[in-house]
Amino acid sequence: MLNILPKRLTEEEKHQIIHKLLDGEEIEFISKKYGVTKVTINRNIKKLLGKAEFEIFSKKIKAINRSDKIKEPKSVININKNEKKEDTKFKNEKFENYDSFTELTPLYLDIDNEPQRDLTSIDIKSFDFPKIVYMIINKKIELETKALKDYPEWQFLSDNDLNRRTLEIFLDVNSAKKACHKDQKVIKVPNPEVFKLVAPILSTKGITRIISDDKLIAL
Repeated sequence: MLNILPKRLTEEEKHQIIHKLLDGEEIEFISKKYGVTKVTINRNIKKLLGKAEFEIFSKKIKAINRSDKIKEPKSVININKNEKKEDTKFKNEKFENYDSFTELTPLYLDIDNEPQRDLTSIDIKSFDFPKIVYMIINKKIELETKALKDYPEWQFLSDNDLNRRTLEIFLDVNSAKKACHKDQKVIKVPNPEVFKLVAPILSTKGITRIISDDKLIAL
């Protein structure tokens, strides 16, 4: 399985995306238009604005999206009014000769009734880990976990997903050291495929996701 490198956004594109989000445009449409993932968009905006400003920006976008959902489009309102008129007209009409009925043969269509799949995360079984990764542990040599909601770039996920416990792995030691605090230390994992073996154990401990750069791996 090939890991495609994320597209780089220009400074102009980053500012365009910020204005589009503030105008209420859905991030799904923006990601398709610019050919990048939602995580890449969030990560680039975070780097451009800084952590503090990005958190304020994220809250503002959430508020805009909520207000847009509450407002009912005029076209829908007009349709509802027309439907009410038709219903009243239908009820007032007198129908006769209902002694005979014709049974209609039901249509059997190929309808996909399977539960909707999580398109944001990658199944760990199909994920190609690099040869070496790095992790952060505490002084007691215990894994450091976070809730997914602690990562601003993943704030577009549902509340249920945001409460998931996660492990973060780093592709290079410098990135790991930057995220490491004084009471923590960085360890090297020479064979990351081990995560596939211990996935059931991690799940029993409440850890159901692994973050690797801009990828979310489901255990």
